[in-house]
Amino acid sequence: MTMTNTPDLEYTVTRVLDAPRETVFKAWTEPERFSQWFGPRGFTTPVSLITMDLRPGGEWSACLVSPEGAKAPLGGVYREIAGPERLVFTTGVPDNQEGAVASVATVTLTDLGDRTEMNFTQEGYNTDAAHAEAAKAGWVQFFDRLAEHLA
Repeated sequence: MTMTNTPDLEYTVTRVLDAPRETVFKAWTEPERFSQWFGPRGFTTPVSLITMDLRPGGEWSACLVSPEGAKAPLGGVYREIAGPERLVFTTGVPDNQEGAVASVATVTLTDLGDRTEMNFTQEGYNTDAAHAEAAKAGWVQFFDRLAEHLA
C-alpha cells in the first residue's frame, strides 16, 4: 500500500442515537462500555485489552479479537476531550513501526434531549483512498453496534 500525506481524504458519518449525550460520551470513554460495541460484528474487544488515558496527549488502544482468535490492535492519541460534546483522537497504522498518524477522528455529540446526534469525521493523513473507504465501512458497522448497545 502506498502511503501519502493526503489530508483531503475525509468523510463524516452522522447517526441519531437513542440515548442522552452523556451516555453516548461514556460509551466512547469508559472501557467497560467501549468494549460492548467497538469492533465489527463477530469480533470482541475485551476490557482487559483496552487502555484509555483520557487527557490531551494520552494514548488509547483497543485490541479486536476475531471469532478465530486473531488479534487486531488499534490505537492512537487523544488530542481533545471536551465531554460530553467532543472527542478528538488519532489513529495509527498497526504495521507502521514509526508511529505515524493514519488519521484524525472527531466525534461531536449534539444534545437532542433523550437522543443524541453523533457526527463522526475522519481525516486521512497517512493512507490512501481504498484504506479510507475500508475504514469508513468499518466505522459504520461499529456505529450500528453502538446504536444497538445504547437502545
